[in-house]
Amino acid sequence: MTNAYQTATTPLAAPLADRFGHVDHWVFDLDNTLYPAHCNLFAQVDVRITDYIAQALGMEREAARLKQKEYYRLHGTSLRGMMIDHGMDPAPFLAYVHDIDVTPVAPSPLLADALKALPGRKVIFTNGSVRHAENVMARLGVADHFDGIFDIVAADYVPKPDPAPYATMIRRFGINPARAAMVEDLHRNLLPAAAAGMTTVWVRTDSEYSHPDPSAHAHPGDHVHHVIADVEAWLAEITAHLR
Repeated sequence: MTNAYQTATTPLAAPLADRFGHVDHWVFDLDNTLYPAHCNLFAQVDVRITDYIAQALGMEREAARLKQKEYYRLHGTSLRGMMIDHGMDPAPFLAYVHDIDVTPVAPSPLLADALKALPGRKVIFTNGSVRHAENVMARLGVADHFDGIFDIVAADYVPKPDPAPYATMIRRFGINPARAAMVEDLHRNLLPAAAAGMTTVWVRTDSEYSHPDPSAHAHPGDHVHHVIADVEAWLAEITAHLR
């Protein structure tokens, strides 16, 4: 597929027909994707992960933070590293780290209207928990417009971008990858989606998690088919052509 880098402000001529008319399944990441990265919910989660690891391993907080970041680099999530190296029960961890204040996320009637108008089924695919996804979706006011959530538990605690949870998610929701689009703020997480045949949309943000490799910020690779700056504005512009 030829790359088509675009931003949310690029004029779209018949966007569904020309770019996304084939899509009948929409797969959305949650954090820093459905809501703007400047809400910075992960800062809260990040602190709680460090605290949990410190308590679980009897470490000073600074050592626990180093361990947290090491596990993230090696295993994709700190949770995965703790499970592999320490046999940690994931349920209490997930309950603790996602017990956060979601009010920095503003309700978005515009996003809700756009999702309602968007043809096809919509799924959340997150390395977080169902509880966290439901809290964020409720805050945004979009919960009624999604057909399901595929979280880290459904993925058997194997995080994106490992290809295994993508295959499981595709089977569970009966997705034809050739007729699906995945929207995500971490461009590396779009690699397995593109390999499976999905159309990919990267939400480019200023978050360090979105582009840890600065050289990939402008052109992350051929696995990214579309680049946008804001999901709300992008979907509103797409669905405006349906009215």
